[in-house]
Amino acid sequence: MTRVCELVAYPLKSCDGVAVDRAAIGPEGALRGDRSYALVEAGVDPGEASVGGGGGYVNGKSEPAIHGLRAEYDLAGPTDATPTAVTLSRPETERAPAAERTFALPDEGDDLADWVGEYLGYAVDLVRDPAGGFHDDRAAHGPTVVSQATLETVASWFDEIADATEMRRRLRPNVVVDGCPAFFEDRLFADYGEGVRVAVGGTELIGVNPCQRCVVPSRDPDTGAETAGFRERFVRKRRETLPEWTESDRFDHDFRLMVNTVVEEASWGDTLAVGDEVAVEGVVAVDESGTPVADAESAAE
Repeated sequence: MTRVCELVAYPLKSCDGVAVDRAAIGPEGALRGDRSYALVEAGVDPGEASVGGGGGYVNGKSEPAIHGLRAEYDLAGPTDATPTAVTLSRPETERAPAAERTFALPDEGDDLADWVGEYLGYAVDLVRDPAGGFHDDRAAHGPTVVSQATLETVASWFDEIADATEMRRRLRPNVVVDGCPAFFEDRLFADYGEGVRVAVGGTELIGVNPCQRCVVPSRDPDTGAETAGFRERFVRKRRETLPEWTESDRFDHDFRLMVNTVVEEASWGDTLAVGDEVAVEGVVAVDESGTPVADAESAAE
C-alpha cells in the first residue's frame, strides 16, 4: 500500500527544509508556510523576478554559496510551517567570519538580509508571501511528490551521492511516498490538457507536470560543489530505466523528475499527514493552470 512516509516544508526558499508530521494546505494550494520567505537581490520585485539563474532570486540556481547556509526554524504551529524565527549559520569566507544567529520573523527580516548579504558579498532583501509562497511553478503551487524508491534508485546512479536522504535534499520534494516502485510519481501526470487526480488521505491533489530539473540537484546540498557530468549521467540512466507508464507529451525530455501538483480551492485547509494512504483515482481534464474543468458530458448534465 502506497503511503506518505515524509512531509518536508522549506520555509525559507533555497535553504534547508524541515520535516513535519502533519501539514495544512494553505491558500493557493501549497503546504502552509512552504517557501513563505525568499531572498532576492536588493530592490528586485519578486513578482517580476524569474526563478531561473540570474533572474533576481538568490537561490541555488544563481548562487552556489547559498548551499553553505544552514537553517533551523521555529514554526508557527504543528501544521503550519510558517517560520516565526530562523537560526542561520554560515561558514567563514573572505568576506565574513563564520557565525550563527537567530532572527525573529518578520520583525528582524531586514537584519537577516544584511547578515546574509555580508556573507554573499552583495545586498539582498528578504521578501515574504504569507499566502501562496514563492514556488518555481507559479501555476501548480501544490505539494511536489516523489517516491522513496525513486530517491534510492537515482542516488545509486552516482557514487558521489551518499543515499536517498541526500538525493531528497537535492531534489527538494514536499511529499515522499513509499510502498510503491521507483518512478511511481510518473503515474501522476498525463498529457497536456489532462491531470491525474490523487487521493492523499482525505485530500485530493491533481498531478500536472513532471518537474523540469535545473542545476541544483547536481550540487552537494551542504557545499554547493557540483557533481561532474551529473546531467549527462542522469539523462542516460533516466532513459534506460524509464517505465512504460511515463509516456506523456508533458514528458518532453529526460531531465524531468518529481511531480508538481494543484490543489483545488475546496481542499485548501485540509491536512496531509505522514502515514496517509495514497491512491491514484484517474485522469481528469484540466485548464492551463492545472485546475480540473468539467468535461462535455458533465457540462451537458
